[in-house]
Amino acid sequence: MAKFRRRTCIILSLFILFIFSLMMGLKMLRPNKATFGDPFGLELLPELHQQTHLGKNLDSQNNDKINSETNIKNLKSVEITLKPSKASEPYLEELRPLNYYLHVFYYSWYGNPQFDGKYIHWNHPILKHWDPRITKNYPQGKHNPPDDIGSSFYPELGIYSSRDPSVIETHMKQMYSASIGVLALSWYPPGTNDENGENTDDLVPTILDKAHKYNLKVTFHIEPYSNRDDQNMYKNVKYIIDKYGSHPAFYRYKTKTGNALPMFYIYDSYITKPEKWANLLTTTGSQSIRNSPYDGLFIALLVESKHRYDILQGGFDGIYTYFATNGFTYGSSYENWAGLKFFCDQFNLLFIPSVGPGYIDTSIRPWNAQNTRNRISGKYYETALGAALHAHPSVISITSFNEWHEGTQIEKAVPKRTSNTVYLDYRPHKPSLYLELTRKWSEKYSKERAAYAFDHELPLS
Repeated sequence: MAKFRRRTCIILSLFILFIFSLMMGLKMLRPNKATFGDPFGLELLPELHQQTHLGKNLDSQNNDKINSETNIKNLKSVEITLKPSKASEPYLEELRPLNYYLHVFYYSWYGNPQFDGKYIHWNHPILKHWDPRITKNYPQGKHNPPDDIGSSFYPELGIYSSRDPSVIETHMKQMYSASIGVLALSWYPPGTNDENGENTDDLVPTILDKAHKYNLKVTFHIEPYSNRDDQNMYKNVKYIIDKYGSHPAFYRYKTKTGNALPMFYIYDSYITKPEKWANLLTTTGSQSIRNSPYDGLFIALLVESKHRYDILQGGFDGIYTYFATNGFTYGSSYENWAGLKFFCDQFNLLFIPSVGPGYIDTSIRPWNAQNTRNRISGKYYETALGAALHAHPSVISITSFNEWHEGTQIEKAVPKRTSNTVYLDYRPHKPSLYLELTRKWSEKYSKERAAYAFDHELPLS
């Protein structure tokens, strides 16, 4: 009996010692900076921990408050994993420099009742086919947010407003995480806008400030505003440079000759006759901008093969292809990129192929299903990026960061189901899939470009 008691005491003592050691070990695991009430083990949720770290170091403006709905969505999207992708919400100090030869097309035309008094662009109308006999076979009218929007995907940020400072901040973080160096901002002159939106030139200062916070640069994607010609283009380029050119986030490209020049993408440049462009873009033109304080690199959209010679005649400095649909146009077809690069090299033009993660615009053009390009869980995007790198381009452009209507966005999207619609998403992958793939290929492009390129751009200012 005495032996049994002695054995019981020894076992009990060892058990108490084990419990005491375990408690001490757990106590030591608690962060030194933790105060009473801090959630224990926060660092075991890496993405949440990284978001907290970024917030403490970067969110210096108290007036930029993310609404509670956005916060809830961000928390719901956190995935518990011991090896998170650095592209999701990375530490700034851990990131390599951004790739300023990788540009992404960015749209600031979205609105919601909270910030704009109404929905803008999310309620995009369903566009009619040019043949009335085809139009009658499809729905008509407008989309009805928030559950019914003009997109086949649904944003993680919800039906946001481009005027919401927290949205702009989140967009810059996402671009930064993807190692994108330059955003090409869709732009209409003051007093003008696209047919489904409103003018957003007043947002440019905020976008520039937020971009600078993440070492991003901003260039301008000039849209085909009403009556665009050589004369008002001169005035608008002058306006952009005078108003925004001194901002540290304003993008300039340094050419082989050593000139650091602003870059302007000109969407639908082909609808203006090359003679008009020559007035602006050649040294002998009647409205010549060359060798003036407003000179720049003007990049024309190439759709058809014949546009090459119009672009030369018009005095442009390079070409881009925009559409994220392989085979849709001559310019967007990967098989033509090597030939286009050869052409550009012959005439000292910049070649900027445009790549995208996929294409689907049937939410606004229900009759256009033949041009849908399935994402195939990122394979379509990686094929496009591989084709672009193979052509040894001056710059690569991405269509797009957030053109939701045409389903070309790399911005985070989430699953969404309503009584009438099941939205597409990125599953089985995370909402950050296309940001992560962009980062992977950005780093690859940066290394390969260094081996073949002789021109370079300004260092960070």
